[in-house]
Amino acid sequence: MILAFDGASVDGSVYRDVTDLAQRSPGWLDATVTVWSAYGLAVFALLMVFGWWRARRVGAGAAVTALAVPAVAALAFALDDALKLIVREDRPCQSLQVPTLEACPAPGDWSFPSNHAAIAAAAAVALLFVSRRLGAMACAAAAAMAASRVWVGVHYPHDILAGLVVGSLVALGSMLVVRRRASVLARRMTAAASLRLLLTAT
Repeated sequence: MILAFDGASVDGSVYRDVTDLAQRSPGWLDATVTVWSAYGLAVFALLMVFGWWRARRVGAGAAVTALAVPAVAALAFALDDALKLIVREDRPCQSLQVPTLEACPAPGDWSFPSNHAAIAAAAAVALLFVSRRLGAMACAAAAAMAASRVWVGVHYPHDILAGLVVGSLVALGSMLVVRRRASVLARRMTAAASLRLLLTAT
């Protein structure tokens, strides 16, 4: 176990540059990024629901694939959170004590990897298996979410990069399995009247 890994030695100077730029940026920009950083994950939830709603019209297998997206995002969060407990990297706003747009999380709320980045990346990659268009939108949103976490001051750049990698790999591996098993899962779920409504549009 690595106790209190010193992330500042990796890219602390880049973090300082970004947070300094944020302090000197227009208020409307900082407000927009702060709101996105705090509440932007809701956009991914909406894309998941929309993807599932459309997939029901394609077929039961497609609907099963869409239903797997939130489960994959949850799995990515769980694995990412486990890594946090292993690495135990202090937040940069604690170590470097610079002014930040977002209040610095309390000690013990570890920084590496970024949960927000992992969830966003997992949702984006998983949505690519549902719809290329929705997936592309989600990928752009995931990049914006990851960048916003550095901008508001709660993560180092390497935190968000690691989170993106964790989320992407979890989603890619999981969705490849789901895609192979989608037909079998669809048959089992349609056999239950209570689940059939989740898979069909009528």
